[in-house]
Amino acid sequence: MNTRSIDQLLAQMRTAAAMAGNRPAAPSATANRSEGFAEALKGALVRTNETQQQARAMARSFELGAPEVQLHDVMISLQKANISFQQTVQVRNRLVAAYQEIMNMQV
Repeated sequence: MNTRSIDQLLAQMRTAAAMAGNRPAAPSATANRSEGFAEALKGALVRTNETQQQARAMARSFELGAPEVQLHDVMISLQKANISFQQTVQVRNRLVAAYQEIMNMQV
């Protein structure tokens, strides 16, 4: 099992929790400020997609009986993909709510 990817996931979750609580994120966890919001959102979607594809591939390998794939690794991979997807859905929900609030503003 790769602990580096787990550490990266934890860092992303801490950053997301800090942003959700309107607290500044830790300096080591903040993204590059020169990249735009659209690029950051696109990157998050790409990472979520890659995580889901990796989890599906690992599950498929386990189903086919590949000896190098362990059940616990498959379960962890599927949970990481699930958490990543839930985070993406929550960001989308917040964006939609912000858009609706802006559209309801009186000019």
